[in-house]
Amino acid sequence: MAVNSVVIALVVSGVFFMAVSAIAMLRFPDFYTRSHAMGKADTLGLVLLMAGLGIYSWELSSLKLLFVMVFIMIANPTATHAIVKAALKSGLPIWTRKEAGSDGREGI
Repeated sequence: MAVNSVVIALVVSGVFFMAVSAIAMLRFPDFYTRSHAMGKADTLGLVLLMAGLGIYSWELSSLKLLFVMVFIMIANPTATHAIVKAALKSGLPIWTRKEAGSDGREGI
């Protein structure tokens, strides 16, 4: 019973972080902020999901999931950094906040 509770908590947390990263892709204004959200929340969401699956199976396949988790924790932030660095070198502009309009809302 306790193991199932831990597995459910890890999987639900992983799904939450994956949903947050998907919402961030829609809501954030430019490439750099979207990449930051995807690099952080996506990695954490995948690791939490795989940890839940590893605890649930608890066999030889959990060792394979551990290797995949370590690879994701190394590769995902590294790839995000490389993509953002390439975008910056190619001259992709960084989003800046414009002046507030007459209605008091901030421009995009």
